[in-house]
Amino acid sequence: MDMSAATRMEAERSAPVTAQGLPAKVVARDVNVFYGEKHALKHVDVDIPDRGVTAFIGPSGCGKSTFLRCINRMNDTIASCKVTGKITIDNRDIYDPSLDVVQLRARVGMVFQKPNPFPKSIFDNVAYGPKIHGLARTKSELEAIVTASLEKAGLWSEVKDRLGDSGTGLSGGQQQRLCIARAIAVNPDVILMDEPCSALDPIATAKVETLIDELRANYCIIIVTHSMQQAARVSQRTAFFHLGTLVEEGPTERIFSTPRDQRTQDYITGRTG
Repeated sequence: MDMSAATRMEAERSAPVTAQGLPAKVVARDVNVFYGEKHALKHVDVDIPDRGVTAFIGPSGCGKSTFLRCINRMNDTIASCKVTGKITIDNRDIYDPSLDVVQLRARVGMVFQKPNPFPKSIFDNVAYGPKIHGLARTKSELEAIVTASLEKAGLWSEVKDRLGDSGTGLSGGQQQRLCIARAIAVNPDVILMDEPCSALDPIATAKVETLIDELRANYCIIIVTHSMQQAARVSQRTAFFHLGTLVEEGPTERIFSTPRDQRTQDYITGRTG
């Protein structure tokens, strides 16, 4: 996945656009996922724009997290899983056999449902990625990356005097923002969030949602959420999944006000779930 600046610029120039004319960062065509004999995700086609938040909604087991994990190839870790179809980021096929999956996962950050800081200091949690990917040549460069990442994650003012303390000693909401700082420290192109607020209280949830709103100016963010209210608050586009199928996708306001498919209408109004 390691591309020169010139190659990346060329890829971005030739990348497709969404139906609304927005640059498409992530493009999926006929994506299917099988767990053994189970066909978990069926023929998904979607264009996800850059610089904004796309929410995946739908009932439990509908395939939204399965699709999310396709975008950074987390499904590769499941022996029985097979993925077919094509997914590109900046017009580059992420399932190309020549692609470096480690580099892919640096470009596609992941924030999980439950905060999972490393059992290391706050500083080392954020510094880990830049260190292993060689993004800092000196200690001062590494310190600058850590500081900037914590500032972007809205955590710097709360932890700047205790960077040597364990990340696991923070509150749940702070731990999740630390995980977001860790994800953005390697300067990703895409940030995946799988139910990032489901383990948090309302105050911590509000802080994370504010952070997502601030980050969307610079990143392609894809969030899986069971909360339709959260999807409405943080996303500009929403995709509704049902029984392994992407039923419809479009501007969040339209999906919630005038969905085109009855299944979407039934889910949003609470008739199904």
